[in-house]
Amino acid sequence: MRDESERAELRRRIYGTGDLAAKPLFAGGFINFGYWEGIPLDGELTVEHRIASQEALYDVVLDALEIGPGDRVLEVGSGRGLGAQRVLRRDPAHVRGVDLMPEQVARATEANDDPRVAFVQGSSDDLPLPDASFDALLSVEAAQHFEDIGGFAHESARVLAPGGRFAVTTFFTRTDDAGTRLAELLKTFASGLDLAHRIDDVLRDLRAAGFADVTARSVGEHVWPGFDRWVALTEHPDGWGRNWIRAVERGLADYFLVTARKPAGSEA
Repeated sequence: MRDESERAELRRRIYGTGDLAAKPLFAGGFINFGYWEGIPLDGELTVEHRIASQEALYDVVLDALEIGPGDRVLEVGSGRGLGAQRVLRRDPAHVRGVDLMPEQVARATEANDDPRVAFVQGSSDDLPLPDASFDALLSVEAAQHFEDIGGFAHESARVLAPGGRFAVTTFFTRTDDAGTRLAELLKTFASGLDLAHRIDDVLRDLRAAGFADVTARSVGEHVWPGFDRWVALTEHPDGWGRNWIRAVERGLADYFLVTARKPAGSEA
């Protein structure tokens, strides 16, 4: 696997100077695998289905956070800002997005003209935001890139107000040796674009940062079958992308919704 500086440059080429969201695999500008519940997988899949799956993944997270009127919301790994637009449907007080890539911040800023929304460049383990300034924090399919999950957990606890809610969804690994085995199946793990964060370690880091009610729920049954079908349609039908579902079947990884809460009365 490449070292941290090489991984950073790789991500810059893919998400910054490049634009992964422009690929048919991620139709509509979102960059996530999608949540396909309610979308028929035994017939024709359209671009509209694909976009709906990616919007639905955001809705699962926003429902878990119980986003409502007046909430101050932060998204870490905000990409092109389409997630922020989804949050605005819940009538928050404001939405802030943090992304590591300045190019993504620029794209998101250009695409959003609502005065309640703003985007800044920053790292998940060094958020450029004040203490206790948000009621809810989300991250959708970005944490697999984070170099320091423990740092992200501590920064999330710092910027959330007491009683603040936390929700992350992405793919995490299940076993200690999953990283090596996934690198044999999937180019993104072989290159270091994706990192093998074990779900049990993620939960441990959140508890160490002071979070309570830390839970992880697999939502893979609503992610993998639909994403695999879309991969087969938009990429080579026998290409490496089909190995995602094989990795899941071998028990190496799964897609999780992780939630937590900052205890009321706790300090940043």
